[in-house]
Amino acid sequence: MNIGLFTDTYFPQISGVSTSTQILAQQLENLGHNVYIFTTTDPKVKRSHYGHGSEKNIYRFSSIPYTGFKDRRITFRGFFEAIEIARTLRLDIIHTQTEFSLGLMGKIIARQLKIPIVHTYHTMYQDYTHYVMNGRLIKAGGVEVIVRAYLKSVNGVIAPSQRVYDTLRGYGVDAPMPIIPTGVSFSKNMPDNSAELRKTLKIRPRQPVILSLGRVAFEKNIEELINVMSYIINDFHNTILVIAGDGPAREELEDHAKALGLNKHVKFVGMVDHADVYSYYRMADVFASPSTSESQGLTFIEAVNANRPFVAMSNPYLNQITKSKFIGTIVHDNAEMTEAIENYLSDPSFKKENPERDRVLKEISAEKFGADVLKFYQQIINSFDPNGSKSSDEPTDEEIGYVRQLLGRLPLPKVAKRKILKVKKEARDNK
Repeated sequence: MNIGLFTDTYFPQISGVSTSTQILAQQLENLGHNVYIFTTTDPKVKRSHYGHGSEKNIYRFSSIPYTGFKDRRITFRGFFEAIEIARTLRLDIIHTQTEFSLGLMGKIIARQLKIPIVHTYHTMYQDYTHYVMNGRLIKAGGVEVIVRAYLKSVNGVIAPSQRVYDTLRGYGVDAPMPIIPTGVSFSKNMPDNSAELRKTLKIRPRQPVILSLGRVAFEKNIEELINVMSYIINDFHNTILVIAGDGPAREELEDHAKALGLNKHVKFVGMVDHADVYSYYRMADVFASPSTSESQGLTFIEAVNANRPFVAMSNPYLNQITKSKFIGTIVHDNAEMTEAIENYLSDPSFKKENPERDRVLKEISAEKFGADVLKFYQQIINSFDPNGSKSSDEPTDEEIGYVRQLLGRLPLPKVAKRKILKVKKEARDNK
């Protein structure tokens, strides 16, 4: 099978979508299929000739930073080139990982080639609208209309969690929709440099450590974890909260920690090299996150893999996997979070290996993820009618509305606007 994965974000950009796309591609290739990734250009990647080099199966299209996410990009040209590439590759199915530029490109190509298209809904946009032109482009209440419009003509949708499934069904999305959590793939025998890491961060060998790791953004509610520290240090005086990662909320959170007099108890260490992530978990006694915006939460699984318990706010996915205190504790407010963290700090036995962790890791393994997605592809292909209404060459009214609402008002640089106008002229001339 020839499979096209379309994503606006891919390595070296670090994100859950990048990780999910890479893991899926690797697993599908391990199962004997050909996988081609269509994505954006990146300043850190030298554009190679298609079909050659380290990115021989990766096709990058000219892009610019996306409004509100300076580390994310949006493609503004290459639609006709992408159609020809996809036709040459003889794609059997397209799988989009984004609702933006490459997602639209994938939909256009699927329609042109009359092949099925499936989509994974990764992001709960109602939690992120403030990033996009300070909420002026997309209001939280308008997410439902926009998402329903994008998904109107796809043949299937993958929900990474029960929360995503319930949300999309609530939006009126009626496409086939299995719940397939993103699989996790861990290297064997990862180096544990936690002792050296403690020395680097000037943390004593047995000093209690709480870890927060991930994007330092407002929707992650890290401020509440800092608030919790005010209570924890009353009983565990030397505890350190290590906040690993960077993002738009960092400066404000640093000020908040200072205002609470927690300078000596909260360490902001900035971006962490991917190779050091495992050691950060191993350095900690417990991983904690007050975030309520997670669709799945791969950082929690990383903690499980490192034999460290987590404390998390309730959500359907984590509720399902948290069957033991060795996995983690689900809480509903700051008081419960404080109590759960203190329980783990007072009992080091929870850092030991436990068969419950092996069970969880097996359930969400990368191998199972790839097999489940492939099974869904085959189901969609078997039921696909190339002459059906969803394969019409003409965009639906919902899709036209989607493009107008989402892309028509983006503030693009002049060079991008000129290129878009050129593409539009080429499209008219080709009719």
